[in-house]
Amino acid sequence: MTNIFNYTLAELEKTLIESGYKKFNATQIFEWIYDKYELNFDKMSNLSNDLRKYLQKNFTNETFEELVNQTSSDGTIKILFKLSDNKTIETVLMPQQYGNTICITTQVGCNMACTFCASGLIKKQRNLDVSEIVRQVWIMNNMLKNTNETNSDLTRISNVVVMGIGEPFDNYDNVMKALDILNNAKALAIGSRHITVSTCGVIPKIMEFSERKMQINLAISLHAPNNEIRSEIMPINKAFPLEKLMQAVDYYLAKTNRRVTFEYILIDKVNDSNENARELAELIKGKNGYVNLIPYNEINENTYKRSKNIDNFFRILKKSGINAVVRHEYGLDIDAACGQLRVKREGVLNNAF
Repeated sequence: MTNIFNYTLAELEKTLIESGYKKFNATQIFEWIYDKYELNFDKMSNLSNDLRKYLQKNFTNETFEELVNQTSSDGTIKILFKLSDNKTIETVLMPQQYGNTICITTQVGCNMACTFCASGLIKKQRNLDVSEIVRQVWIMNNMLKNTNETNSDLTRISNVVVMGIGEPFDNYDNVMKALDILNNAKALAIGSRHITVSTCGVIPKIMEFSERKMQINLAISLHAPNNEIRSEIMPINKAFPLEKLMQAVDYYLAKTNRRVTFEYILIDKVNDSNENARELAELIKGKNGYVNLIPYNEINENTYKRSKNIDNFFRILKKSGINAVVRHEYGLDIDAACGQLRVKREGVLNNAF
């Protein structure tokens, strides 16, 4: 049996029609699941008894087991979920002035092996299926609905960032289908422009994503201004060096006319010098994008330290005509960075700051 969260509305319509039911039954089921947050097929009262029995026989509807729930003083919530095969994933909810943002995971582990990232300390074990991606948002939405009933602005996820454990474009098809469900007005109804997908530079999939001409935002995990530094800290750069990555970015910009976010973690004495800032400015000069500067979240398993040159780096970019922001940090008093909670629980990570 397939988990019902794997189905787009169109797929469920087709499946039901082929089984002798009506197209509108799919919309009814979506309303129960995504509007009323009801997963018990028996309680879907406007469905016929025959259809309810069909659903029970052909679909599963379980969610996840919650293993750890950490809540920060700033309201950030990180949950470690156990999947049906006992693998674990992380999801982070960040309350913000303009709404609730969720950071979702797309793989169990990660093969990109970025040297600064806790997620890569455990290699990829498998991709998440569509339902496992969608359910992260559904569960957090349901939690918000049940805890903020008196304030409608706080009862739902308003923004999704696909930046959790794993490389989204290494699980491209499942991620794209999941985003279609998140965006669908009959499902979670999250606007395309409120969804951002981050990649460390899987060029073939950037090209494919460009052809879709979606309104979904693209973020590039750049983290270095030249090939020497980037290849040292991000092995993917050996396969897809910066000059080819920038060509892919240009292709995306030409196809979509949408702005790109360049994510740049500032690591002390690795990629944070004034010269590095000037190199970065030259690399992306003239492109429709901006730089999201990220203070490094230190872990014991490597020697990297948080940059002491963030302000200067930011000023040099601004002086060079580059749009840049310094990312606000969330969940500093919990294991909020990608992969920290999971690898600590599995004994790979000793401590995180």
